[in-house]
Amino acid sequence: MSETGTQARTAEGESGLRRSLGFRDLVVYGLLFIAPMAPVGVFGTLDAKSHGAVALVYVVATIAMAFTAFSYAQMVRVVPQAGSVFAYARAGLGNGAGFVAGWMAMLDYVLIPAVAYLFSGVAMNALVPEVSRWVWTALAVVVTTLLNLWGVRAAARVGFLVLAMEVVVLVVFVVSALVVLARDGAERGWLSPLTGDGSQGAFALSAVLGAVSVAVLSYLGFDAIASFAEEVTGGSAKIARALLFCLALAGVLFIAQTYLVALLEPVSSARLAAEPGRQGAAFYDTLDAAVGTWLHDLVAVSKAIGAAFAALAGQAAAGRLLFAMGRDRRLPHLLSRTHHGVPRVALLCAAVVTLVAAVWAARRDDGMDQLVSVVDVGALTAFTLLHASVVGWFAVGRRGVSWWRHVLVPVAGAAITVAVIVEASGTAQVVGAVWLAVGLAVLAVQGSRRAVPS
Repeated sequence: MSETGTQARTAEGESGLRRSLGFRDLVVYGLLFIAPMAPVGVFGTLDAKSHGAVALVYVVATIAMAFTAFSYAQMVRVVPQAGSVFAYARAGLGNGAGFVAGWMAMLDYVLIPAVAYLFSGVAMNALVPEVSRWVWTALAVVVTTLLNLWGVRAAARVGFLVLAMEVVVLVVFVVSALVVLARDGAERGWLSPLTGDGSQGAFALSAVLGAVSVAVLSYLGFDAIASFAEEVTGGSAKIARALLFCLALAGVLFIAQTYLVALLEPVSSARLAAEPGRQGAAFYDTLDAAVGTWLHDLVAVSKAIGAAFAALAGQAAAGRLLFAMGRDRRLPHLLSRTHHGVPRVALLCAAVVTLVAAVWAARRDDGMDQLVSVVDVGALTAFTLLHASVVGWFAVGRRGVSWWRHVLVPVAGAAITVAVIVEASGTAQVVGAVWLAVGLAVLAVQGSRRAVPS
């Protein structure tokens, strides 16, 4: 099929998806997947790694991820299809690269919701210990899957209410932190979240950059917005704006909350580095010491509910990716079936895989560590191919190329994502390599069959 014919298939009547999402809905999905208070779980680790310059870490991480958001915005305008990075890499680099990008993104889209479901199950088990955490985890999967099967618009409405709750909790935290700072002053220097607390020596740029490799994981999921390209009203430009807006807003929220918590943190970054066991609860411990247990509990409940709905957004994106790959016969064509505009078969398949992974992890003491260690490599590999697809589509294809937008920015973005992959854990690299090898084997079996049937 010709390139024009391929793009024509994205029309609502031919894709089977229903156009019902507006700009607000897209932002809701993006922020739900990211979670407004995503730094809560990694604050202590970042504080220790960056020598106390944790807010600066998020400044740098936001700028770094902006390169990826910019490349998404370039490709969604010219390839407005549900497959997101799968569709972009296929258009810019060819069918084989498109499959690899989609295959690697699948690892991310399936496991990030599993991590979020597990986090929700753990939090609910802490509140109601009589019920096992795997039961809470499974229940969260069932409830959010039913919402996704109901339809993307209905899920977005419920998601908006959950997101509003998370924002209210964040506002309560900010106001409480400001009151404590005005009344009692800061535990650390007012500029220390940007310059370091001095407990591990002078400011070290290398320490900040090392922490950035962890901080970028807080942003994974904003790209899910691009998966809804065939369900948005008003054209693909709305997707591009939502991507950039969502990343910018998340960056502001992350920088603000880590700056405030770092000022209230009574424990030095050196001590956190020396006692890794304190890092995971550092955010909550700071709230306990500075404000009170009530805020600790409020944030914990918000995170438990928010995590389940972050998984909802991730599951929806995973379903769209499977739908697109099934429609182009890179996965079983059954995945491309829709019912009243909802890709129910793809959603159910994504839900089953996520349920198995989440419940398996919930029944193991090291389950969370096992999942978290591998979620980033798939996304970062897909991001690298996304940047390459921008160069392939515009520069190599000579389609109105702008050297700074279509060469300089994506090349810099690819360098950043490759650098983060290099900094990833050995386990994550091994799992990513094995998953890539399996994908290449599947691609070899498929042979030279075209991704889009004629």
